Amino acid sequence: MKGDFDERDSGVSVELMASDPVLVTSALTEVEVGRNLTRRLAGEAPEEARARFQLELDAFALVAVDATTCNEAARITDQTLCRPLDSVHLASALRAGSATTLLTFDIRQAQAARSLGLSVVGC
Repeated sequence: MKGDFDERDSGVSVELMASDPVLVTSALTEVEVGRNLTRRLAGEAPEEARARFQLELDAFALVAVDATTCNEAARITDQTLCRPLDSVHLASALRAGSATTLLTFDIRQAQAARSLGLSVVGC
């Protein structure tokens, strides 16, 4: 959905994702983006945007938000004091493997990720 919602750093994030042959995200992304589409498209029919997002999401490997991910997220929240949803994304990144680089423009999430030993781009 390039260009649909021009936000600060969106161009950079598209470039960074295009340069990575393997894209991974938490299954939580589907919930968060769905909510944001509904909020941003208030009063408009979000079905087309949701369908396009689903097509783009197909390019990603999804890390399940299962008991293992949730247990790791709880540990991360305790260790880093980061926000709960951020901890789910961080737990997902850790489950994706040591070669995973986290793309975020959220300074608090980036700090927590680095404290866990993750590589971070974006901020």
